Amino acid sequence: MTIRPLALLDLPQLYRFREEAIGLDTARTLTRGNPLGAGRLLAYMNPARHVYSAVANGESDSVLGGIIHSREDPFAKLLYLAPRSNLDHPELPALIENLAAQAGGWGAFHVLAEVDETGDVFVPLRKAGFSVYAWQRMWEISGEAESISGSEWTRVLSIQLPAVQSLYHQIVPPLLHPIEPQPKSAIGWISNDGVKCYASVTHGVYGIVLTPLIHPEATDVSAKLAALINNLPDRRNRPVYVCVRSYQAWLEPVLADLGAKAGERQAVMVKHLARLVKEGQTAPAVPSGVSIQTSRVSHVDGKK
Repeated sequence: MTIRPLALLDLPQLYRFREEAIGLDTARTLTRGNPLGAGRLLAYMNPARHVYSAVANGESDSVLGGIIHSREDPFAKLLYLAPRSNLDHPELPALIENLAAQAGGWGAFHVLAEVDETGDVFVPLRKAGFSVYAWQRMWEISGEAESISGSEWTRVLSIQLPAVQSLYHQIVPPLLHPIEPQPKSAIGWISNDGVKCYASVTHGVYGIVLTPLIHPEATDVSAKLAALINNLPDRRNRPVYVCVRSYQAWLEPVLADLGAKAGERQAVMVKHLARLVKEGQTAPAVPSGVSIQTSRVSHVDGKK
């Protein structure tokens, strides 16, 4: 059995597996739909983009998966694995390794995947070298969030980016910084009461995902979140999802009070591809009481 990049001849297989694909980038799945939906094949085969899919073919069964990378990010993300019914396929670990090798070729240091803790793909990813570094839950608000008072949010300006990055460093644990890098561009929303509430936004045809960074000292958090959700521009009745990572678990009761519906708890997993800092050898210590003198080279005259 061989592992090869996806090709046009795999189109019928993609169609057959479309209902058995497991999305591993939750925000992308919620906003853009089924990763094996119509029109995805050409995107996976476009060499100009950092999107790649591979398939392990067999006599009677196959398994395939995809990965994506944004050029400015130090990580890539697994997009999907399929079919769900064949996750015990003997070539699945090799397929995942093939996808990770492609990410390394793009310059990524890590590969991320988001999976339900009780889902079928959790164990195969652990066997393929992934480990859990956080958990998350998507909270869905399909209608208007319950709100008593309003609070204004404005789009982030370039001048506010350093303050947003400072907020990031106050909330995201340092051990996660290489995996979850700080915001690098002025994209998202910020509350009008100082830089204590920020939210990045991911849009798609099927929904909107908000990923907030909210300082524990912020006040009226419930009203602020409700105001942001209720006043998102161009929402067009799309459901809104709020992504809560484990280091901000205190936001979950706030969202529950707003009438949000909790999704399944997900493990956020990472596979490390390389070290960011090379380990160097430490010079041997000089014993106490011993001095080191610089060597001196005197000029040698060749004349006698």
